[in-house]
Amino acid sequence: GGFVEPIVYSARVVHRFSDEARAHRVFRDLKNGAQVAGGGGGLGFWPERRSFEFYRRLLSSDVQRQTLKLNPQFQFLYPSEGSATIPLGNDFGWLHYMWIDIATPKASFLVALDAGSDLFWVPCDCVQCAPLSSSYYSSLDKDLNEYSPSTSSTSKSLSCSHHLCELGLSCPNPKQQCPYTINYYSDDTSTSGFLVEDVLHLVPGHHSDASNKSVKAPVIIGCGSKQTGGYLNGVAPDGLLGLGLGEISVPSFLAKAGYIKNSFSLCFNEDDSGRLFFGDQGIAEQQTTPFLPLDGKNLTYIVGVDECCVGSSCLDKTSFKILVDSGTSFTFLPDQVYGKVVDEFDRQVNASKSMFQGYPWQYCYKSSSHGVPKIPSLTLKFGASNTFVVSNPVFVIYGTQGAVGFCLAIQPTDGDVGTIGRKENFKLGWSRSNCQEEPLNPSANGNSPNSLPTTEQQSSPNGHAVAPAVAGRTPSKSSAKCRLSFLANSFLLLLTVHISFIN
Repeated sequence: GGFVEPIVYSARVVHRFSDEARAHRVFRDLKNGAQVAGGGGGLGFWPERRSFEFYRRLLSSDVQRQTLKLNPQFQFLYPSEGSATIPLGNDFGWLHYMWIDIATPKASFLVALDAGSDLFWVPCDCVQCAPLSSSYYSSLDKDLNEYSPSTSSTSKSLSCSHHLCELGLSCPNPKQQCPYTINYYSDDTSTSGFLVEDVLHLVPGHHSDASNKSVKAPVIIGCGSKQTGGYLNGVAPDGLLGLGLGEISVPSFLAKAGYIKNSFSLCFNEDDSGRLFFGDQGIAEQQTTPFLPLDGKNLTYIVGVDECCVGSSCLDKTSFKILVDSGTSFTFLPDQVYGKVVDEFDRQVNASKSMFQGYPWQYCYKSSSHGVPKIPSLTLKFGASNTFVVSNPVFVIYGTQGAVGFCLAIQPTDGDVGTIGRKENFKLGWSRSNCQEEPLNPSANGNSPNSLPTTEQQSSPNGHAVAPAVAGRTPSKSSAKCRLSFLANSFLLLLTVHISFIN
């Protein structure tokens, strides 16, 4: 029970150009058999204190340190399985997916892409997970995977004391494994389990000096042992890649580690194929609009729409905020804006209204014997004369003989914020694109390599048309008021456009 003296650790701080540092440098060179520059005292390479050379070297060192801190290792990265995103239709909730590899040895997962949430999770040590056998899904030719941290040599558990453990304060012991539970907007849809750190396998772009290297980047992964709701019924059965603003999201984690700039881009072609690139910021000539805070906090990708136009007619009092999201299948507009948009669309479209059983939209029309008529475009106007034009904002309905009708693919919501389902300067950028395999360096020719999703491919003439399912998405801390989807099943995605998230 006696008094114990505290242990105090100390260390000497030596200036790089001090006499002590110079003596150490000379001793080291002599020990290694090197020729000491400038004679025994080493004065040839050592600047005198307060001389011009002294300050020049200090400045040069500072600039080099800042460059190392500010410049990322890679222009952009994409998953080792490839940058391609995959639309899998009704079987998988009409979301976009991509194959990614994690762990050591690596295991492949088909994850849904979601810009509306942060966590990257996969089915793991399953207690209640979706079926993973390919026989359960008509569009798969191989089984889905289940992750187990105990089989990965690079897996590390996250303790409750970790700063990214949101439920840490509820843990009885700060050293125990960090649990997580995420409830999504869709009814009774959730994932829960615990957090681990493991590697995500990536490759640099071909434009990089390190294009022949693979990158094993540590990221936070949700070991999802229990899923509910939509996650048991076809939506994201093999996990979900959160692309949101949170510190735990993969883009944020990669940027903080110095791999890339804090941005990513999504590209979707007219055939519904697409690509994802981490670190890509788009071309210099792209149109942009800043992200806006919600309730004073930047929690989600929200931008401000100044005005909506249908065809050549711009509508009064149609400004609203909109959430950019890749994890919902529908487009939602605030009630007041929705009413004006659909009324003007109905006035301009040359077709008879109709009802199609099983489809959720209120404004649907019959196709004539000549097919779908000319559709008025929808234009969203942002500040600084930036516009986003949706050339064909409809969902085409097919029968055995071809197109039988179409619906204006938007829905009303009782809130006042919408969803369009990019980040280094905290802004959204878009430009036309041919969605080629890799993004180009920013250039003056206006050719963008990436693009926004397309919409017309929600049903095919040869398949049974099923209305898109509402995808799971994490609620923000305050309620989201209106959504415009970022996915192929939403009207906003008809243009082939480069969309970049710059934080």
